[in-house]
Amino acid sequence: MKKVLVLLLASFVLLTACSSKSDNGTSTSEGTNDTASKGTKALTAWAWDANFNVKALNMAKDAYAAQNPDVKIDVQENAQADIVQKLNTGLNSGTTKGLPNIVLIEDYRAQSFLQAYPDAFYDLSSVINASDFADYKIGPTSLDGKQYGVPFDSGVAGLYVRKDLLEQSGYKVEDLQDVNWDKIIEIGKAVKAKTGKALLTQDPNDLGLIRMMIQSAGSWYTKEDGSTPNLKDNAILKQALETYKKLMEADIVKVTSDWSQFVGAFNSGDVATVPTGNWITASVKAEASQSGQWAVVPFPTLPNTPSSVHASNLGGSSWYVLNIDGKEAAADFLKQTFGSNADLYQNLNKEIGAIGTLKAAASGEAYSAADEFFGGQKITADFAKWTEQIPRVNYGMHTYEIEDLLAVEVQNYLNGKALDKVLSDAQSQAETQIH
Repeated sequence: MKKVLVLLLASFVLLTACSSKSDNGTSTSEGTNDTASKGTKALTAWAWDANFNVKALNMAKDAYAAQNPDVKIDVQENAQADIVQKLNTGLNSGTTKGLPNIVLIEDYRAQSFLQAYPDAFYDLSSVINASDFADYKIGPTSLDGKQYGVPFDSGVAGLYVRKDLLEQSGYKVEDLQDVNWDKIIEIGKAVKAKTGKALLTQDPNDLGLIRMMIQSAGSWYTKEDGSTPNLKDNAILKQALETYKKLMEADIVKVTSDWSQFVGAFNSGDVATVPTGNWITASVKAEASQSGQWAVVPFPTLPNTPSSVHASNLGGSSWYVLNIDGKEAAADFLKQTFGSNADLYQNLNKEIGAIGTLKAAASGEAYSAADEFFGGQKITADFAKWTEQIPRVNYGMHTYEIEDLLAVEVQNYLNGKALDKVLSDAQSQAETQIH
């Protein structure tokens, strides 16, 4: 029943918004590659986003082929929603037929697979050294002391700022190096008064900012077990929502409803800042006329929250190997590429802007390069430094389920409902929905 619930919830979230188990936990004749059982090394890998994850996978494939020409890897692009649905359908039905050897899974969703289908994924504990990666990535990619995922990209967050708009409002980039959200709201009011521009955008149905705020203080929607809802008595979440309401009521937010409006707002110069993951860099740089006008500063801390640091995360994903024929070859591919190859990460950064979580990559040439679009700032080096500071939390199995119901309650809060009642009701709903 638990597996069916996971399937239904995961499918519902994605459609509305991003194992076969034999006695020894492995699959034989039902694996994806009939050729694998005959000794040939033919692997299939799934990922989404042709210009980022899929391209990264193909670059890793090319790097690996130089030393392993006998291994053939079929890289297949699927929408993230389709990957989640196909995995859940196959694993829940008890067959791995048609599933890949290697699959990319978003960190927020990883535990829902690892906990629901613990025998479906290959243990990579002896394949990679978990300590070689940013600490915060180990939580979502491991279970019961075993390492199942090869951490990939960092969703490390920063505050992208328009230097020219700040200066017109009486501030400099240096003024934003060590600030909390109360100070950012104060600056936003000055920007609005002096330039008529909003501070930032917000989509009422997207709680990504709340997510970043609470992780900056080492908290999440669930307790440390990753399963028990932690809303009603979560002081950090309460502070984040109070800060969010203060931000929304300050008349400094441009409301958006989709990705194109979000990107359009900063490309057109309608907002002075963008608080989000580093993966937005390419979209910011897409407006060439703004070259030299942008900088990136550390993520603001939560007010009145001593545990909050200037580092957080939004997004990110990792690679997994299904426990089927070809698993050893798939594991070796990941070991030699995303699991250890610092030079590959330099190329990934140059080609697609990816910032990996392999610590050794941070000292490479690409990571230390100055970016003229950002006035010569070494933004990748800054992001790599902040990645090491991101608090480790357990995303658990229910991030999106809880966030769906919390988004409704947040709107009730903005419309006047008492915050304690909001959190109490959200807690009750989460407990009912999850259990």
